[in-house]
Amino acid sequence: MQIEKKYRKIDDVLEVNIYDLSEKGLAKGFYRPVDPIIEIDAIPFKKTLRNIPCDINIYIPYNNGEDFIIYMMGVSILERANLHSKDVEGRLLSQISPEFKEILYDTFYEVYKTHKTKKMRFGYYENGKLVRFANVKVIYELERVILISDLKITADEDEYDHENENRSNFIEYLSQTGSFYKINDKFSWTQGIYNIINRSRKENDEYYNIIFDMVIPEDRPIIENLLKAMDEKVQKYQTVFRIETPDGIVKYLDMSIYSKFHENGELRSSYGLVKDVTKSSNKETMRPIDFILNGFKKSKKLALLFEPLSEQDFVFSEGFYAIVEEDKETYSNKKAIIKNIKEPEVIESFRKLLNREISEIDETFTYYPKGNRNNIKKCEIYIESFDSDSETHSIGFLTDVTEDYKKQKALREANEHQTVLIKEVHHRVKNNLQVLNSFLNLEKRAYKNQPNIIIDHMQSRLSSLAILHEKTYNTEDFKNINLKNYVEDQDAQLTNLIGLRDGIEFVSEVDDDLNLSIEIITPLLLVIDELTMNAIKHAFPDKTRPNKMIRKVITKVDDNTAKLLLTDNGVGIDNPKEISANLGCEIIKSLTRQLDGTIKLLNLENGTGYEITFPIKMEHTITQ
Repeated sequence: MQIEKKYRKIDDVLEVNIYDLSEKGLAKGFYRPVDPIIEIDAIPFKKTLRNIPCDINIYIPYNNGEDFIIYMMGVSILERANLHSKDVEGRLLSQISPEFKEILYDTFYEVYKTHKTKKMRFGYYENGKLVRFANVKVIYELERVILISDLKITADEDEYDHENENRSNFIEYLSQTGSFYKINDKFSWTQGIYNIINRSRKENDEYYNIIFDMVIPEDRPIIENLLKAMDEKVQKYQTVFRIETPDGIVKYLDMSIYSKFHENGELRSSYGLVKDVTKSSNKETMRPIDFILNGFKKSKKLALLFEPLSEQDFVFSEGFYAIVEEDKETYSNKKAIIKNIKEPEVIESFRKLLNREISEIDETFTYYPKGNRNNIKKCEIYIESFDSDSETHSIGFLTDVTEDYKKQKALREANEHQTVLIKEVHHRVKNNLQVLNSFLNLEKRAYKNQPNIIIDHMQSRLSSLAILHEKTYNTEDFKNINLKNYVEDQDAQLTNLIGLRDGIEFVSEVDDDLNLSIEIITPLLLVIDELTMNAIKHAFPDKTRPNKMIRKVITKVDDNTAKLLLTDNGVGIDNPKEISANLGCEIIKSLTRQLDGTIKLLNLENGTGYEITFPIKMEHTITQ
């Protein structure tokens, strides 16, 4: 046996096709003689079960669903395999039939765990022809997994296609058509028939022609001629007649009958196609397809495509015309709009679908409405085609996902940008810590007997860098950082650390519109720190002196240059050469070089002052 499994998305059914089937093959593939692991009590109502027109198979979950014990097997499968119930009951499915266990296990286990009903469809083929099929439901009840199968036998594979039964029912419902099949005086009716006659399926519908029984008296002769034509070996006959439905509505039906006969001339089977051709004058009455389309009426981003591969019978919801930007009144479904798709591979998929080389497409593509390359839309499409009643039908959905793609793209770019920023922040933190470590090593040698100086300097530097990182933490613009807020926060930190302790006031004036990149603002804050610490150390030797002040003024000189003036009202400098040679000045000079700036000592009447000129702009290292 060859087995193929495929999940049908629209039907929500697992389809299983079994090929090269024979009665011996079925018995061989199904049955392995093994001993039972439990004894099964006598099953009640066996006679009743034999007369039910479906197979009922019952399984007991074993070892928390790892396997299943056969509690009862359906009559039909036992007969075809030439087995008795006592040959299979109480056995593990994996031991008695590994092949069927492989087919059924995933569905059985899901039903056992979730208690939700699942659908399957089995097709059995001999010599390439479908000889029988079964629609199956798997349910969970009474701590059992129960498989219910409505096995049906086909006369010829090309007479009646059961492979797509659910989709055919849907197509029939939308187009107000139905069909029936008759073998051995038994009828099989599709759901479309019941939609036409406005009633639900009844238990005994298999035993008579429900359509003929509804024919109005005046049209009985039409039916008599139809039946006569069938008896006279007419292979095809078509007519129109009227019926009265159970709710009293008169409908016109177009019926085509296709008959096949045995070699002895007896009628072997009949297939009928019925279409409701009633012309209703009641404007409030709408077709089922109209009702469904109304559900899509307000959607301009999602479109239902009914028969999208047909040039005559296609029906699309309003969203289709909004997405492709075509006029509904003049639109012709001749596939011309496919040329407006950007991706060649998607166009090729459409070509294969139209030529029936493939049965479905599920694609995402770029679309240019009316061929306008400046109008770009991103769309998703799903179309499935299938054969039913010797005709090809199709259904699909078209979705405009342009906005979703824009949001996804923006999110990806934001994530990529954020990654770059995080790497840059980590890099700068590392560099700043290395700078602080270098300063600390220098000062440990210079001030080894004055640890308080080292601590004050390090606290000030750390506070300035903490301000920098805190304020830039939530920003994405590292090119335009407003300096004034930083300097004001730096003054507040210095006041808390040193000013209150030593009675020093820190005053700053900064231009409001002075925006600097992070490459400039980092060494600038550090150089301000060093100048301030130098002033604290040398300008105020008398700790009791009042009105001590360190003042900063930072202004724009022009569009490319800014200037920092830092002054104190301290004792001033007696020997500039001596002060310029100390460690603090060496650090200040190094930081000024990082700024690409210049520094000079000011000649003040009172106190000490420095002027640093530096560029406002510097090459930025962050990719944005």
